[in-house]
Amino acid sequence: MYRIGIDLGGTNIAAGLVDENFVICAKASTPTMAEREPSLIVDDIAMLCHRLVEQAGITPDAVVSVGIASPGICNHDTGVVEYANNLPFRAFPICALLRERFPVRAVYIENDANAAAWGEAIAGAAKGTRNSVMITLGTGVGGGIIIDGKIYSGFNYAGAELGHVVIQKDGAPCSCGRRGCWEAYSSATALIRMTEEKLEECRHDGRETLMAEDVRARGKVSGKTAFDAMRKGDAAAEEVINVYLDYLACGLASIINIFQPEVLSIGGGISNEGDSLIALLEPRVRKEQYGGGLVPLTYIRIAMLKNDAGIIGAAVLGM
Repeated sequence: MYRIGIDLGGTNIAAGLVDENFVICAKASTPTMAEREPSLIVDDIAMLCHRLVEQAGITPDAVVSVGIASPGICNHDTGVVEYANNLPFRAFPICALLRERFPVRAVYIENDANAAAWGEAIAGAAKGTRNSVMITLGTGVGGGIIIDGKIYSGFNYAGAELGHVVIQKDGAPCSCGRRGCWEAYSSATALIRMTEEKLEECRHDGRETLMAEDVRARGKVSGKTAFDAMRKGDAAAEEVINVYLDYLACGLASIINIFQPEVLSIGGGISNEGDSLIALLEPRVRKEQYGGGLVPLTYIRIAMLKNDAGIIGAAVLGM
């Protein structure tokens, strides 16, 4: 028995055939070309499904379901993408259209961050739990919430926008139009901004920093610049990371205090720092966590599924 997971992004569509052990047996991808007619995107999703079946040497009836992880507001009850900012979807019945092109027993749709959290709950860092939260630290800050073994998305399917909780009133501008959102302080984009500001400060003050050498070598500032320099003992980089981690921990502690999940997993590009990130974060979070150590504490872990979170999370929708 197989399931197909579709990770639908604004740039690429990635598809994977997933077996009963949550192992990806075959992969395929194609550019999204998001500016075109939306039905053509569904044509390509169906094409990828057929390609996976052919690669694996199975027949379509061996596939019990297809799940789609899409940006935007996804109504999992009707199979409709109500709205997606970076795709041409407005009240778009993507599930019904895909079933016309790739007959299968069930097609599911879910917001991409929610699907990734579900994947971690079924097959990743939160496996075996019923209450978990996943935070993704990338261009923005994404969130997915699992409560009592179910994805929580609010009555209107637009919930779990955890990156847009305000942690600094009238603070840094956010891409959503508000100010002071957690995303504006804890995304990889925010870390890059903080690194650039520190580099400018160092230039102005005539202060040497290994971050400047890293930027010259790589040709740009990245989410790794300050972390790499800090590990080499650079004081300016440590200042950047301390500020970044304080903001990140502030948001994480609030999320834990609201939901008290068994596991909170961290994914996205910043999570590539691995267990060293957890070691730096955990004391800061515990300091702000409600309960005073008198109740069981949330485990904070690096997400396990990495770049396959979208595919596996989509594939296990409906489970």
